[in-house]
Amino acid sequence: MAGTGVFSEIIEGEVYKYYAEGEWRKSSSGKSVPIINPTTRKTEYKVQACTQEEVNKVMEGAKAAQKAWARTPLWKRAELLHRAAAILKDNKGPIAECLVKEIAKPAKDAVTEVVRSGDLISYTAEEGVRILGEGKFLVSDSFPGNERSKYCLTSKIPLGVVLAIPPFNYPVNLAVSKIGPALIAGNALVLKPPTQGAVAALHMVHCFHLAGFPKGLISCITGKGSEIGDFLTMHPGVNCISFTGGDTGIAISKKAGMIPLQMELGGKDACIILEDADLDLVAANVVKGGFSYSGQRCTAVKVVLVMESVADAVVDKVKAKVEKLTVGPPEEDCDITPVVTESSANFIEGLVMDAKEKGATFCQEYRREGNLIWPLLLDHVRPDMRIAWEEPFGPVLPVIRISSVEEGIHHCNASNFGLQGCVFTRDINKAIMISDAMETGTVQINSAPARGPDHFPFQGLKDSGIGSQGITNSINMMTKIKSTVINLPSPSYSIG
Repeated sequence: MAGTGVFSEIIEGEVYKYYAEGEWRKSSSGKSVPIINPTTRKTEYKVQACTQEEVNKVMEGAKAAQKAWARTPLWKRAELLHRAAAILKDNKGPIAECLVKEIAKPAKDAVTEVVRSGDLISYTAEEGVRILGEGKFLVSDSFPGNERSKYCLTSKIPLGVVLAIPPFNYPVNLAVSKIGPALIAGNALVLKPPTQGAVAALHMVHCFHLAGFPKGLISCITGKGSEIGDFLTMHPGVNCISFTGGDTGIAISKKAGMIPLQMELGGKDACIILEDADLDLVAANVVKGGFSYSGQRCTAVKVVLVMESVADAVVDKVKAKVEKLTVGPPEEDCDITPVVTESSANFIEGLVMDAKEKGATFCQEYRREGNLIWPLLLDHVRPDMRIAWEEPFGPVLPVIRISSVEEGIHHCNASNFGLQGCVFTRDINKAIMISDAMETGTVQINSAPARGPDHFPFQGLKDSGIGSQGITNSINMMTKIKSTVINLPSPSYSIG
């Protein structure tokens, strides 16, 4: 169970502690933040409401620990990461339990997230040893007007303290996707987990503690964003921010100052379906892409753009699959589980009501009980409906019928988002041309959008983000280039 066994030291009474200087602590504020179970809508857990002064102390400790960590051999950093990965996977049960209760993630998917996270950490350790173990050697006479009198040696060095802010929907996996690259690169790491998902993140951090990382190198601060959010992101001790979430990221980018930013801020991923597509493949991917984890994924299919000539067939096939989805509590591994908060459910309902008022066709009856919303396919959606542009982050999928490929591309590119998209066709030449025309960070051909495998590049255009993720890209962005130039007294050339 969560908070027991090896995890017993991370909780006192009913409140989970925060992690700083290699130990679990209670906040001096004496306050806590409740975490509401989306299914029961009752308080499930409580975490510390940390203060700004505690943030200051964490930053001081992180800066000191990072200096020593940067001098730790690369193989030793990798060894500790491998150890943390093994401990994480060994304790997948309690962590998955937290995911079920905090964010209503189906039980099997919760276990998968933890195991995937362990694999990500191990891969990061191996990749870090490879790419950080290499440098460059340049000679001066390759540039016009120079003799071979200078040798330049370049290597990658850490940035300092990385602030990691993951989202509620993958609070473990998207935390370690930031933690692993930061640590292998020689940085210290301060984690600010989402409120929903904080306890799962605290259990994950304890796995790093048990692995034996140095005191102060890793910290986990919990609390209200209104009290410590801006204080963290604008803190002078932060040298890099890796954030995954929503509009908050835009505000962070405007306040953060001259530090590297890595941000993924959501999407309105379009699925363009051509006349020659395999419609059974389309239906399977639209349902999987649109309704997995109740649509609460940045890479979920958010709008279907289907050619009019095959629209009826596509809608019928998708509708048949939607009606087979199971709906209920995450403990029962249902396909559709409650969305994370009541405010999220209210927002989704607002989009649905707007579409209803403006004449969308409901392929199922709209049904809601508390945070639980039954899967809904909306046909004949028009561009004047909010659901055509806004990200519902829920189990509601709009279908827009198009008369040309150009119309579909135009709708995709008119969005302020540009995370991912997909195109279904048997013509690879058309697929490549459409992919080139779509203004998104990734285009999937004949498959639904997806983040992963975790070593693939993952990035968004426009309001969907800054920079690129994926293991290699994350390691590189959390380092900077250091050059050392050897000046020779006279030009040096090979003899003979």
